[in-house]
Amino acid sequence: MGKSISIFGLGYVGSVTAACLVAKGNRVVGVDSNASKVEMLNTGQSPILEPQLQDLVTQGKQAGLLSATTNVDQAIAETEISFISVGTPSLRNGKLDLRAIERVCEEIAQALARKSGFHWIVLRSTVLPGTTSSAVVPILEAGSGKIAGKDFAVCFNPEFLREGTAVSDFFHPTMTVLGSEHQEALDAIRELYAWAPGKLFVTGTSNAEMVKYVCNAFHALKVAFANEIGTICNASGVNPAEVTEIFTSDDKLNISKAYLKPGFAFGGSCLPKDLRALTYKARELDLRIPLLDSILPSNVEHIERAVEAILATEKRKVGVLGLSFKPGTDDLRESPMVHLVKRLLGEGCQIRIWDPNVSLGQLIGSNRQFIQDAIPHVGSLLRSEVTEVVDHAEVLVVATRDIPSEAVQAINDHQIIINVASLESPRQKPALHAVATR
Repeated sequence: MGKSISIFGLGYVGSVTAACLVAKGNRVVGVDSNASKVEMLNTGQSPILEPQLQDLVTQGKQAGLLSATTNVDQAIAETEISFISVGTPSLRNGKLDLRAIERVCEEIAQALARKSGFHWIVLRSTVLPGTTSSAVVPILEAGSGKIAGKDFAVCFNPEFLREGTAVSDFFHPTMTVLGSEHQEALDAIRELYAWAPGKLFVTGTSNAEMVKYVCNAFHALKVAFANEIGTICNASGVNPAEVTEIFTSDDKLNISKAYLKPGFAFGGSCLPKDLRALTYKARELDLRIPLLDSILPSNVEHIERAVEAILATEKRKVGVLGLSFKPGTDDLRESPMVHLVKRLLGEGCQIRIWDPNVSLGQLIGSNRQFIQDAIPHVGSLLRSEVTEVVDHAEVLVVATRDIPSEAVQAINDHQIIINVASLESPRQKPALHAVATR
């Protein structure tokens, strides 16, 4: 059985959402302060130009399931779910302009004050993490005199619609995200999307808000990355199309989830060296590649944030668990942990280090030579017994998954543990779920 829905804002997202929800058998009332848009929808015309949308609007009108109004009270009274799809443009300084959302929330709140039944409010407009909780909910509660979670539920439901393919994107989503602090009250919204393919994620409001920005930032990053690589290819006499075809054929590392889990800085013998060589080549070719140029400085900032987190504890006895650039190797070349230890030594910290794969007694070849020649002062801090490092530490810095049970048992309640892979706020004796450095 279809639901009764009001959609506030008949712009791009609102119009597509309205027509597509009608196509799924729901009754939809579009709400907009622009009388021209309302009239267009009421006469069976799409307010925007988008492939397939006009046909859906026509079908919705013929079925008697699609209408529009400027009357907020009427829309709230006649529906059980309200979508907010108004614009959130940038101000000149880049800050998000929330005035349209605030205005619509005030209008909805006044209408809710005069409604007796439970109501669901679904925010689709793109907003920064925390906006729903800090702006939308307080306005709705203050204006309605009602309590979120008891008298109405608020959900953030990001849209992933691309102009030109919006209708197809709506009907074939790869995922549906519902963010709310009242997840127990979301049954009606879950039912609304019961038809949708792809995975349904129900999470906190701020998480859902952030997902939208992560997606768009990554899309922008991919475009910029492809364009800079193409620029270097063209200037070097390399065929960018063939390089891209080969690059994208790798779905294990290149086009995959690999390396997309937030963690610590990267290191090793390949990534830093090859980035330096590529950006140096670009400079030789008189090319400006600001994205690629920013990667190594960004990597350094992760190390600096870890240093600051450790120094902020105002403790000087530091134990380090994990030194190589990633677990399962004894390779210390360009290890971010080596750089971190050097910085802490410069700040006067007393350091002991344990790594299951790194000890002067076991190292051979180039890695042993690297410690002896390049970082002998770091090598002298290595200890073979993990408990010796734990017992020494006021602050325990975790950078490996390979933590023996005796190390966990030796931790006391007064020690501060910092997992540099996640850089959570320092806590007293948390569970050790270390994430490997890359």
